[in-house]
Order: sequence, then C-alpha cells, then structure tokens
Amino acid sequence: MSSFERKFGKYAIQNLSFILVFCYGVGYLLQLMDRSNTLLSFLTLNPYAILHGQVWRLVTWILIPPPGSGGLFLTLIMLYFYCSIGTSLERTWGTYRYNVYLFQGMLFTVLGSFLLMGYCYLFQADVVAQSTPEIFFTYISLVFSTYYINMSIFLAYAATFPEAQVLLMFLIPIKVKWLGIIYGIMLAFEFLGSSVFYKFAIAASLLNFLVFFLTSRNMMHLNPKQIHRRQEFKRDVRRNTGITKHKCAICGRTEVDSPQMQFRFCSKCDGNYEYCEEHLYTHTHIKRS
Repeated sequence: MSSFERKFGKYAIQNLSFILVFCYGVGYLLQLMDRSNTLLSFLTLNPYAILHGQVWRLVTWILIPPPGSGGLFLTLIMLYFYCSIGTSLERTWGTYRYNVYLFQGMLFTVLGSFLLMGYCYLFQADVVAQSTPEIFFTYISLVFSTYYINMSIFLAYAATFPEAQVLLMFLIPIKVKWLGIIYGIMLAFEFLGSSVFYKFAIAASLLNFLVFFLTSRNMMHLNPKQIHRRQEFKRDVRRNTGITKHKCAICGRTEVDSPQMQFRFCSKCDGNYEYCEEHLYTHTHIKRS
C-alpha cells in the first residue's frame, strides 16, 4: 500500500468524517421533510435502477439514514460520536489510510448490492416476477444504508484503541474493546437471524473490517503515541538512508519531509535549482556573473 500512498496520497480527502456526518445530517433532514420517503426512494442503492441509467445512486445512497433511527437528540449524539471517532482514526492512521478504509467499505457495499441482485434473479426469480423488478429492488434497496458503514468504523476504532473509555448512557465508564465485542456479537446474531437481503449488507461491512484487521495486525496493540513514533522513525530512516527526488534550494526540505509539498524548478535561475511551493515565488534568483 505504501507505493499506492506515495502515488495517490495527495488526492486523499482531509476531514472526511465531517463530510460524511454532513451527508448523514442531510439524509435525516430529508427524512423529516419527506415522511412518505418519495424523494429518498430516488437516492437508495438500487442496482436495478443503476443499470437502467440512474447512476447517481452509486453516491447518493450514503444520504439514506439507517432504519428505525431515534429522535433528533439521539441523532445529534450519534453524529457527534462518529465524527469524533472518525477524526481520531484519521489522525492515527493518516488521511490516506482512513480514506482507503471508508471508500473500501462503500465499494464493498455497492458490490454487495449487485451480488444481491444476481442472487435474487438466480434463486428468487419467481418472487421478483410477482411484483416486477422495479418494485422488488426498490424495496430491498432500503437495507443498504450508512448503518453498517458506521458499525465498521466503530469496530475499527475499538480494534485501534481497545483501552479507551467511553461513558455508556453518559454514566457508566466502559472500555471500547468490550463495546466492540458486544457490537460484534450483535452483528453476528443479526446476520444469522435476518433475511438474506440483510445478510448481504452485513457481510459487506464485515468484509471491510476483516480486510482492515488482516492488514493491520502489527498496529493493533499500539497506542496513538507509539504509532506516531513508529511513523516518525520510518520517516527518519528514509531521510537518512534514502535518495530523494526533490529538495528545496532554500530550506532543504524534501518530499520525505513534506509528502504533500509541491516542488518546482525556477526558469529564471541559472542552473537546476528547485524550490518548494513556499519559496518558489519568494526566493532571490540566482544569476551567473
């Protein structure tokens, strides 16, 4: 993943948790204003409708609030909680890795919806035909919401910060690892006792966490300070032993010191002098006498 990060890390979206929480909030507002869910029905992750031209559903499904959500107060608490743990994960993992985790979960969810459609055509073709594909897939598309994405975020948080404490019901201190175990057991029972439609949605989110767990076992028992020291150590090793491609002629910074920094050569200087974006337009041009 490090090679991909070096190549695509600059495109990672910072503060992605705030963007997701904003989308969640928009979805709740739409649900409050549209009691009949007419508008929301055009935003759900409906693979049948996507294949018939409604491609916006590949993105707009993240606006769909989970079924059976609580009132306004509980909704605000939930939004604040997931914004908080998402921000903590981004600071610990780094923006790129956190982006990969979230977008990977969304991709698995989209793939799960199409696999579910294929399953229905193969094994429940008579049920699909009874109500027409348009109505049938509009109904089952409601099982794909942000709920299981949120659960995968919390499970990742519990695995990363197992000793962190939260106040259960604002009163009882409990370690996050126990809540993670409880939620994991709840998801397992929900998977076993739910319909095949929900099984696909749950499996997609659990697959995302499973991939994270298998690729992050060496970081599971490190606290944020230890992870930060490990990243600083690797950066120092690269700085002292590696060969850099870019180096500012003024401050000496390289792409290892500042991965997001842009470096450019100055056409007005005599010779191959390269500068970082902070000194590109402020340096004194070097002229040969």
